[in-house]
Amino acid sequence: MQKKIIKPKRPFIIKMGKKLRPYFNKVLSRYSEIPDQPVYDISVLPWISVIEANADIIRKEWEQLVQKYQNESVNAPSLRDISPDHARIAADKRWKSFFLQGYGLRMIENCKLMPKTAALIDKIPNLNSAFFSILEPGAVIPPHYGVTKGLLTCHLGVAVPIDQKNCWIDVDTQRLYWIQDKCILFDDTYRHSVENDTNQTRVVLLFQVLRPERGFGKVVQDLFMMAIRRSAFVKEAYDNFMKINKQQILH
Repeated sequence: MQKKIIKPKRPFIIKMGKKLRPYFNKVLSRYSEIPDQPVYDISVLPWISVIEANADIIRKEWEQLVQKYQNESVNAPSLRDISPDHARIAADKRWKSFFLQGYGLRMIENCKLMPKTAALIDKIPNLNSAFFSILEPGAVIPPHYGVTKGLLTCHLGVAVPIDQKNCWIDVDTQRLYWIQDKCILFDDTYRHSVENDTNQTRVVLLFQVLRPERGFGKVVQDLFMMAIRRSAFVKEAYDNFMKINKQQILH
């Protein structure tokens, strides 16, 4: 029987933040330097072309890591074990993650295992998080919404199943397919879901970066992100990460 994950009670400020989030998102949308839309052309963020140009370095470093430690797959913790807040959308342990950075917290030991990739992400402006998102065969992530319009999400295809059409992400009304060594860029506050209906594991390098904002939007974005970084949402995830892995994900 699968162990039930009990989410701790959230402090009042977190509950209020959730209620106020729609208003924050309206401000962030209004003052955004780019249009408010579900999916973007990658050209709106110039650094993405640099990541794609170095995709082979990232992919080879990942493959070497996998081969060195297990020859089949990296034994990374499931997202539901790291973050109880993700328990609803991570129903089982087939969605895993290998973190390099999260909400300003650097996973030093993991970065040492992938130094070239770590050096590349260090050059990404306004980076919030970077981790390998690992979706095993048969994994399903149900429809859900992201936390804030203050962030944009980018996926780099690192290991894409051969049966490409049966491994996808729906963002709003658009179905997107990952392509090896290529990126997709989207706003995860739009309803989105993911499915890997293949017999191969899908791996992407997931980046979250600050949305380009101006004026009052930038002020709201900074305040909201500061609150998230200091919240139980991030603290619990980091503490669980360190406890599960004891400074090291791979074993």
